[in-house]
Amino acid sequence: MPIFLRWLFRLGPMNPIAVRLVQNASRRNKHLYVRSAYLAVLILVLLWAMLGNTPGGNVSYRELASAGATSFAWIAYLQVGLICILSPVFMAGAIAQEANPKTWDILLTTPMSKLEIVLGNLLGRLFFVLALLFASLPLFALTQFFGGVPGSSIINSYIVSAGAAILVGAIAISLSVSRLVGQRAVFTFYVSVVTYIATTIAIDAWLSSRGFGMGPNGTGVTWLTALNPFLAIRSLLSPTAYPSADPSAYAGLKGFMLATPATAWSTFSIVISAILVGASTLTVRTGGLKQVANGSSGIPWYRRMFKLGAANVEHRPPRHVWSNPIAWREAASRNATFVRIILRWSFVGLGALIALGVVVFYHIGRLNAADFQFIIKSLAFTEVFLIALVAVNMAATAVAGEREDGTLDLILTTPITPKMYLAGKLRGLVSYLLPLIAVPVFTVGIAGLYALTGGLGNKALAYSTHKIPAGGTVEVPIVLPEAGLLAAILLIPFIAFCVMIGLHWSLKSKGTLSSVVGTVAVVFITSGILGLCGWASGSDMPVVGPALTTLSPASLLDALISPVTRLDETVNSSPTGLNTARISLAIGALISAAIYLAIVYAVLTALVRNFDFTVRKLAGS
Repeated sequence: MPIFLRWLFRLGPMNPIAVRLVQNASRRNKHLYVRSAYLAVLILVLLWAMLGNTPGGNVSYRELASAGATSFAWIAYLQVGLICILSPVFMAGAIAQEANPKTWDILLTTPMSKLEIVLGNLLGRLFFVLALLFASLPLFALTQFFGGVPGSSIINSYIVSAGAAILVGAIAISLSVSRLVGQRAVFTFYVSVVTYIATTIAIDAWLSSRGFGMGPNGTGVTWLTALNPFLAIRSLLSPTAYPSADPSAYAGLKGFMLATPATAWSTFSIVISAILVGASTLTVRTGGLKQVANGSSGIPWYRRMFKLGAANVEHRPPRHVWSNPIAWREAASRNATFVRIILRWSFVGLGALIALGVVVFYHIGRLNAADFQFIIKSLAFTEVFLIALVAVNMAATAVAGEREDGTLDLILTTPITPKMYLAGKLRGLVSYLLPLIAVPVFTVGIAGLYALTGGLGNKALAYSTHKIPAGGTVEVPIVLPEAGLLAAILLIPFIAFCVMIGLHWSLKSKGTLSSVVGTVAVVFITSGILGLCGWASGSDMPVVGPALTTLSPASLLDALISPVTRLDETVNSSPTGLNTARISLAIGALISAAIYLAIVYAVLTALVRNFDFTVRKLAGS
C-alpha cells in the first residue's frame, strides 16, 4: 500500500482511537436502544403526519403529493432537532472521559501523531451520530413515492443535519483537547448548544416580524438563517413563506448568506470545524490551553489576580452551618468559588437590569406594545428554561457524583439518616436556586407593576381597549398586574419538581452522564406535554381553560403576558370574561403548585423508603 494512502487510512478508518471507540461502543445495548428509538420516533411521526394530512375517501394525486411534502417537512425538522439533541449526548464522552489528565498522559506516550489523536477522537465518536443520521435515509426515500418531495431536498436536508453534527463534534473535541474543562462541563456544553439554537430562532422571528428579512414583505431569510440549522432547513422547505434573497441583489459574503443560507450553513460548519480541529492539533501535545491559562505557577491567572491562591488550600474561614448539614453543604459548596459567585449574581443582576431597561424603553416610546410583550415573554421563557436546565444538572449529579468520588460512602458512616440526606439535598439546591428563580419573577413582575401603576401616569401605555364579539369592550393590561405573584407561586414548586426528579435519577443511576440524560428526558417531555395541553385548553375551553394553562410555567407566562390571545375563549365570552380568566388563573396556579409539591413529597418518600436497597445495589459501581 502506498505510504500516502496508508497515512490517510491512519487518519480515518484505520485510526486506532477511532477503531477502539467504535468497537467498544458498538457492544453496548444503550447505542442500540438509542438508534431503535430514533428510527421509531421518525416512523411514528411520518405515519401520523401522513394520516393527519390525507383526507378520507378517494385521494387525488395532488392531495397525496401535498401530504407527502408536508410529512417530509415535519420529519426533516424532527431529524435536525434529534441530531442537535443527540449529538451533544454522544460527543459528551469526549469531554467527560478524555478530560481526565491521566487519560491524556497515557495517550500522549503512544507514537500517534497529533492529527491522528484529534481525528481519532472526533471520527470515532462522530461515527455513531452520522450512522444514526443516515439510518433514516430509506425512510426519507419512501416519501418520494407520494410525490411532492424532490430528491434534492432530501439530500440538502441531510447535508444541513450532517453539518450540525460535525460542528458539535468538533466543539466537543476542542473542549476535551484544551483541558480547560472537566466532567462538569458536559452539561454546560449541552446547554450552550440548545441555548444558541433557541436564541437565534427567537431573534430571527423578531426580525422577520418587523420586516427586516428578505422577500417582498420582509418576512423571509435574515442574516441569522445561515447560522442556525433549523432556519437553514426552513429556507429549503418553505421557499415561498420564507423566501431567500435574489442571488443578484447582493454580492460577497452577504449575498452568500442571504441567497443560499443552507449552503452557507453547511460551509460555515465545515470551515469552523476544520479550524477547531487545526487548533486542537497544535495544542494536543503541549498540555492544551490549560497550561497556557495556568502559567508556570500552577495557579490560574484569575485566582492570582484576586489572591485566592491554589484551589486546594487547606485553610478556610469558619462558616455557620444550618441545622441540616447536607442542605447547607449543597447551598454553600456550589457558591464557594469566585467564578460561581460571579456567574450566579451576574445572571441575577443582568436579568434585572434588562427587565428594567425594557420597561423604561417602552415608557419613553422606544418600543411599541407588541415589541414590549414579545421581549418580556422571550426573556421570561429563556430565563425559566436556563434555570430548569441548571436545576436538572445540579440535581442529576448531586448523588451520582458523590457515588463516583466516594463521598457518599463517607456520608453513610455518619448519623445522617436517608430522609435528612435527601431532604437536605432538596432544600439546599432549591435555596441556591431561589435568587435565580427571582429573575423571571421580577421580569414579569416589574411589567405587571407598570400596568398596576397605570403606566406611571400614562394609562394609554398600560391598558388597551379590546372589543368583545358579543358586545361591549374591556380594558386589557399590557401584562396582568398579578403576573409576578402567580409566576412565583408556580415556579418555586416547579423547580423543586425538577430537582426531585434529578435526585431520583441521580440516586438510581451508576454515572452522572446517564443521570443527566434521564432527568432531561423526563422533565422536558413532561413539561412539553403539559405545556401543549395548557396552550390548547386556554384558548379552547372557557373558565376551566385558564386554570389548565398553569400546568406548565411556559403556558402560564404566555397567558399572563398575552391574556387576550391565549385565553380568548374566556375573555371574549362576556365583558367580565377577563376578570373570570384572572380568577381562574389564580386558582389554577395554586392547584398546580400543590400538585407539583405533592409529586415532590411522593417521590421523596419513595426514595427514602428504598434508599438503603438502592445504595447497596449500586455499591462499588
